[in-house]
Amino acid sequence: MKLKIGLFNDSFPPVIDGVASCVCNYARVLSQHHADVTVVTPSYPNVTDPYPFPVVRYPSVNLGKRVGYRMGIPYLRRIVKYLREKEFDLIHVHSPFVSSLLASSVTGRSHSIPVVLTYHTKFEIDIKKRAPTLPLQRTMEKAVLHNLKRADEIWAVSNGAAESMRYLGYNGPYAVMENGTDFPRGRAPEEAQAALREKLGLSRDVLTFLFVGRMMWYKNVRLILDALALLHRDGLSFQMIFVGDGNDRADVMAYAESLGILHRTRFPGAVRDRELVRTYFSLADLFLFPSTYDTSGLVVKEAAACACPSMLVRGSCAAEGVTDGRNGFLCAESAGGCARVIKEAVKNREALAAAGEAACREIYVSWEEAAQKAYLRYEQIVAARRNKKLWKG
Repeated sequence: MKLKIGLFNDSFPPVIDGVASCVCNYARVLSQHHADVTVVTPSYPNVTDPYPFPVVRYPSVNLGKRVGYRMGIPYLRRIVKYLREKEFDLIHVHSPFVSSLLASSVTGRSHSIPVVLTYHTKFEIDIKKRAPTLPLQRTMEKAVLHNLKRADEIWAVSNGAAESMRYLGYNGPYAVMENGTDFPRGRAPEEAQAALREKLGLSRDVLTFLFVGRMMWYKNVRLILDALALLHRDGLSFQMIFVGDGNDRADVMAYAESLGILHRTRFPGAVRDRELVRTYFSLADLFLFPSTYDTSGLVVKEAAACACPSMLVRGSCAAEGVTDGRNGFLCAESAGGCARVIKEAVKNREALAAAGEAACREIYVSWEEAAQKAYLRYEQIVAARRNKKLWKG
């Protein structure tokens, strides 16, 4: 009999972020092959959910531009009652905020349903960025720590994510469970790449660099632009694509113009068509992702799927599993360091392509693999609970 799994998260499409993508893909793969899955997430205006699995939306409030998300209201009796009637075998929470509170309400004081919590994000950075006062920051950090301790098992998406938990005071056990990608191995068709180049006004013969992610300064987008300005000054011919949207997009474009490289850049905005995103990765020679904020970097695996090597900051979470010069390129977190690594990487186009092929072999993880591993652990946890064994990790 299939397990009944509840996937709880504070974000889900139409929101585009790594955690929303993770939950969507968990639900897709698990519902196809393994489990009876229900996604539970806050409501958004005028949103429909055309998925092959049920999505339960509960009332939410808009937190405004500063936060960029809607916050669900977790204590509504009718929602809690409805979710209890689902009789989940296990709840997998992907946020230590409202979704954790809702999961606790559903499980009740007896905590009869085991709860797994995946830690995706460096929340100490998010909290400092969005909470205006130090007392509020401390309160939010304590809330995250409380919800971590309340879960039956903790998963981290990388060792760097685990370090973030330690920073907040969590000293318990955890397992590293990698995220995957929904892209198949291999590049998008050549005709699709050619059509996209024509649409964007790109040359096939000029080096193409790519960034995919939220257009926010904390993603180290300024570092990319400063490095590109140095390369432009040194006479390197390139074209750069920034795929994504965010509160800082207009400022990013203005900064590119101030550096004199706007004519070398393209800003197509957010792209929801996954095959089109795959085409962007496929036509790029090098993926630039110097973020030190991301704990996993799904986009690095997406690039690897398309045999596009990534340039990453040495020691960052996104760089876990990358060997410099073999399946990617590692740089110092500075414009000069970034520019030097790019310049060296593109000297030999054959070696650059070989690094992409190595990334495809060595870094790529499909969501089918990741979800299968997760489901096997679900079965162990549920069996232990049914046998009334106690565990923590």
